[in-house]
Amino acid sequence: MSARAAAVLLCLVPGLAAAQTVAEQLNDYPTEARADYVFGCMAVNGNTREMLRRCSCSIDEIAAILPYKDYVSAETVLALRQGSGERMSMFKAGPVSEGIVAALRRAQAEAEIVCFN
Repeated sequence: MSARAAAVLLCLVPGLAAAQTVAEQLNDYPTEARADYVFGCMAVNGNTREMLRRCSCSIDEIAAILPYKDYVSAETVLALRQGSGERMSMFKAGPVSEGIVAALRRAQAEAEIVCFN
């Protein structure tokens, strides 16, 4: 479909653009990020078929709760906390970084309840 045809279609069906936006928002995690999470989860919990199912469920739950940009921010803060030095101290105790990580932890806790119990 050409760009012009797509634009005409969006004008004729006003709800279509909003529906696509909602779908994009619900699936904003790239496949690579989902796979990376599943591989890490399986490595920690055992590389079994059951863990593949549970870990996949877990990232799907997290993605439903936390937008991808917030997930990336939290993962970045957690990675920076592994470093040492004066520059890294703001990531270890700052209220902004605490809030970012807390949101990820809440999403992970919900995912654990849904997928691992």
